[in-house]
Amino acid sequence: MSGHKGLDKWFKQDWVDIGSKKKGGGHKKCGRSKQKADAKRKYPKCVPRAKANRMTEGEKRSAVSRKRAASNVGPKPTNVKTFTRKKAAMGGYTGRMIDADLGGVRVSNPSYKKYYQGMI
Repeated sequence: MSGHKGLDKWFKQDWVDIGSKKKGGGHKKCGRSKQKADAKRKYPKCVPRAKANRMTEGEKRSAVSRKRAASNVGPKPTNVKTFTRKKAAMGGYTGRMIDADLGGVRVSNPSYKKYYQGMI
């Protein structure tokens, strides 16, 4: 039966903690042991190494801070999404703000330039 393909892939991935870096670069392996040294480590935010390598420093900081802010009480950890939703998913424009030559009006979407020109 081939129903375990996703779980097999999950186990084969190299999971790392993006909240703790090694001295020489890279990230420590995911999880904590019951040793005294690991007992003082903060709560880990684990992702596959391939995903960690694609993330920017800001994305890593954001994911780690949201994970540590979640109330991780009880026997199971609280799961937090690695990436937050973008404004585009909510219908907004995610591009840069541009200064159009419209009398000092800042336009968020270049397609609005024609619309605002009629107002000024």
